[in-house]
Amino acid sequence: MFALTPAAAAQILGAAAEQPEGRKQAMLRVAAKIDESDGEMVYGMGFDEEREDDLVIDAGPVAVLISPHSQPLLENTTLDFTEVQPGEFQFIFRGGCTAPPAAKSCGSCGGGCS
Repeated sequence: MFALTPAAAAQILGAAAEQPEGRKQAMLRVAAKIDESDGEMVYGMGFDEEREDDLVIDAGPVAVLISPHSQPLLENTTLDFTEVQPGEFQFIFRGGCTAPPAAKSCGSCGGGCS
């Protein structure tokens, strides 16, 4: 199952509060794919509306959407928000079925990132 750390949930809730009024009800979509050119796992995230066939995960205070295509790649993955260098914080995806031992980062962007 996909999970969020308390630090990631707090950061996501803060970003959601800054969304325009019509977007505040949107949920967090998390996606993953394997890059065909180098075989690396690529992650993305952003606020979105629920679609048919999405897996909806109640991750504490945040609802997370995962498409059927991303579900197996995000199995046993945890999204964290941590300091990667002094004063530099990023979202980090840890674990996953095909992720390398080193954590993959997703930067602290608002829309989507990889």
